[in-house]
Amino acid sequence: MLGRKVAARSQNGEGDGQHQRDEQCKRKDGVAWHCHDGSARPLDPQAEPNSNIQDIYQLEGADADPSRGEEQAPSARRAESLTEQAYRVIEEQIVTLRLKPGDVLSEQSLSATTKFGRTPIREALQRLSREGLITILPRKGVLVSDINPRNQLLLLEVRRELERLLSRTGAERATPEQRTALQEIARGMDQAAKHNDDIAFMRLDRELNALVIAAAHNDYAARSMKLLQSLSRRFWYMHYREAADLPLCARLHANQARAIAKGDADAAGRASDKLLDYVESFTRATVLA
Repeated sequence: MLGRKVAARSQNGEGDGQHQRDEQCKRKDGVAWHCHDGSARPLDPQAEPNSNIQDIYQLEGADADPSRGEEQAPSARRAESLTEQAYRVIEEQIVTLRLKPGDVLSEQSLSATTKFGRTPIREALQRLSREGLITILPRKGVLVSDINPRNQLLLLEVRRELERLLSRTGAERATPEQRTALQEIARGMDQAAKHNDDIAFMRLDRELNALVIAAAHNDYAARSMKLLQSLSRRFWYMHYREAADLPLCARLHANQARAIAKGDADAAGRASDKLLDYVESFTRATVLA
């Protein structure tokens, strides 16, 4: 009898513990989740907002590949906080000019259109302000920053040094999986150049940017580079149709990816410099256009 009572208490204890785990699993990061057999999926539609960036940076039907630096996989989206999700949605809208330079925004309007709460929106806007994509005007709203080719040239002075550092250290420190992914991106860039495929190029460029940062294994350089990437992508998106030689640009990216994959730090540094030479000439061409 005593043994049965102990067993019953043990079973009740396990049940209580499981109930607590279930309750914890039902809400994480302020989002309702459904848990079953150790897996979880969000019940709150805010947890997985639709993003139009897939129309630009991903080929139709392409699956995300975390080893190549993509961040669109469902598991990755679920792991993101609401602030990170709000940042990603708004940043994509600014980079792709859905929110245009000079547009005046507000926390209230962004919350209504993106379906995120005011707190995630406010925190996302603070990050976007640090990156230079917006200017927060106290008691007036939020202004999407202008696109200035001269400022872009100043940005490229910094990006050139960081890009060379990340390329060289990535060649030395990349994991075997990262080297394989870099080779795949290089082959994809070759195809984008061959077919003058701007959609494929932009998707691969996004992957390559993330992978070069990851392969360097330097958090300080990574944080610095991430501050520049959104401004660079927005500038490219605005002007590439009028001033870019896309096949040449794709080949330069492929050369950079291959040099890093092969572990040749000197070649990676040279490939990075050649790429930035082209990007700088492209930027100067927009001034004259």
